[in-house]
Amino acid sequence: MVKDKKILLLFAIIVVFIIHIPVSFGHKNKIYSVVTNPEHKIVMDSAENSASANLYDQLKLNYNGLSESAFKYAMIGYHYLKEKGKLANNQIISIVDFTKPSSFKRLFVLDLKKKKILFNTYVAHGMGSGLEMASHFSNTEDSYQSSLGFYKTSTTYEGKNGFSLKLIGLEYGFNSNAMERSIVMHGAPYVCKEYAQSQGYIGRSQGCPAVPEKMNKPIIERIKNGTCLFMYGANSKYLKTSKIINS
Repeated sequence: MVKDKKILLLFAIIVVFIIHIPVSFGHKNKIYSVVTNPEHKIVMDSAENSASANLYDQLKLNYNGLSESAFKYAMIGYHYLKEKGKLANNQIISIVDFTKPSSFKRLFVLDLKKKKILFNTYVAHGMGSGLEMASHFSNTEDSYQSSLGFYKTSTTYEGKNGFSLKLIGLEYGFNSNAMERSIVMHGAPYVCKEYAQSQGYIGRSQGCPAVPEKMNKPIIERIKNGTCLFMYGANSKYLKTSKIINS
């Protein structure tokens, strides 16, 4: 009887040990770690995961206001696009964190090679997406809403809003109509600190990621011609169905 109890105890210990083994998966000689949040699993190559975590800490991105989730998803998509040869310039990544109010500097332009924050400034969301916070997103013409997902920057031009940057939406159903909707990066007088301080939020666009007029040209010149731009929002539909972050 005592012997049977000892066997059962040993079996229980083994089961508990197996349950608590960290989850990992082998695939093409890579180990993938699983990081979870309330919305979704963030899956990244272990070496890339470690490098990204180090960069996030090194650049003090949390202190500067970029959420860890926005950064991790951005890096997953960046590595995917880089491996697929979609980026003409893979040194730069731009991240818009729509989980922050527009009174925050929620655009981050990072030099991944030099490990530097090149720009951190205000960026507008569409007037149909919300007032202070962007909570509604669309890929539809005349919605005046921002579109989530990964973009590739394209060429520049002089338009009604001055020096502007064309954006190519890379995610069908989320931002694939960006060109047809004329979703571009441009400068705007309503995107500034003074505007945010006077009413608690900056002005809104028709869906474009408008930036401060004084910073418009230097930002665009730095990120034009094939860099990665990621617009992030805590949207369950996007996080669950984006083919890029779930690739």
